[in-house]
Amino acid sequence: MNPTQLFDPASSTYTYILFDEDSREAVIIDPVDVQLERDLATLERLNVRLIWALETHAHADHITSAARLAELTGARTAAPAGCDIGTAAVQLSGGDTVRFGREQLQVLHTPGHTAGGVCFYWQRAPHPHDEPPSEATQAPLGHQMRPDQRHDDRHVFTGDTLLIQGCGRTDFQSGDAGALYDSITQQLFTLPDTTIVWPCHDYHGRTQSTIGAEKATNPRLAGKSRDEFITLMNALDLPKPRRIDEAVPANQRSGLRQDAGSGDGVADAAAEGYAGEITPQQAHEWMEAGDAVLVDVRTDAEREWVGFVPGALAVPWKQWPGMALNPGFDRAIRQAAEDGRRLMMLCRSGVRSIAAAQRATELGLTAYSITGGFEGVPDEHAQRGHKNGWRHAGLPWRQN
Repeated sequence: MNPTQLFDPASSTYTYILFDEDSREAVIIDPVDVQLERDLATLERLNVRLIWALETHAHADHITSAARLAELTGARTAAPAGCDIGTAAVQLSGGDTVRFGREQLQVLHTPGHTAGGVCFYWQRAPHPHDEPPSEATQAPLGHQMRPDQRHDDRHVFTGDTLLIQGCGRTDFQSGDAGALYDSITQQLFTLPDTTIVWPCHDYHGRTQSTIGAEKATNPRLAGKSRDEFITLMNALDLPKPRRIDEAVPANQRSGLRQDAGSGDGVADAAAEGYAGEITPQQAHEWMEAGDAVLVDVRTDAEREWVGFVPGALAVPWKQWPGMALNPGFDRAIRQAAEDGRRLMMLCRSGVRSIAAAQRATELGLTAYSITGGFEGVPDEHAQRGHKNGWRHAGLPWRQN
């Protein structure tokens, strides 16, 4: 099955989900934070298990949801080594492979739009499959929110390196027009002409192209010498991306919020769909005073191996294997709040706790999320425990 292509209209960003049909292991490429619920619903609809959240570069026009997806699904994050996304668990270099089931993506280092940007080439593993229904073959490729039922063999996910009838800009984030020309002509244009091109953006409603079509007709590249391309790119005079000052720093932390490293947040901070966020220190004070119940929503395995808070109520939001929703969650938190006490949700780093607090609010309860969770958000070396969270604050915890 071809990739499922999803679109964020605010940033004109395409996100892709692809999976191995036997193991149902899946990869998501360039996810967008405001589309988190859509992407989770799509993964569920496709009946797949996300194991990788990938970035082609540190985006300037939207914020990624990679860190939140990893927390909610158990996936690993991976990003280009040259993009300073230190929070990503795996740093990708040209020639690396990303495996999911029998399938694999080949990492192509394609600097130019940014110094560290990559593309992902997917040559599908050979396997028998049924012919798609005629209505699928007649429909446009990559229709929004619908998996493409065709089975093309070769695909390349080009990020902002190669667009449909265009290419990424080169006037910020260590951009280099000459390097971009070399990346496109010496790497992407050497792929088979039938390779389907899946870009990160399109502003005209187009969904895909092919390497052959772009070689022949792309107005920025077809028939252009390297010097002509550099001259063209240097003369574009494009406005500064509206969200660059916000997006790039956040994306270099896998989409974690600017304030996620703070340990001095204010209790009852406003939040959407739940009572608010509180610091670990405030949560501990409320717990000691008997004003609220601390609910540890991590998995049993996390509490067993990483540590736990004495006196906390263990009610997993999701459980291994597969990070499946806990069917007993609603009943347990209703019982915890029977006397009208507030609930304080604690997870690994403050992502699952938001989802759990939102669910509790839907049930008519008052629930907060504890900022930074038990372990804290990852630092620039993808290590936890150095920035924020319950343990970093020096609050009571135990380990079996």
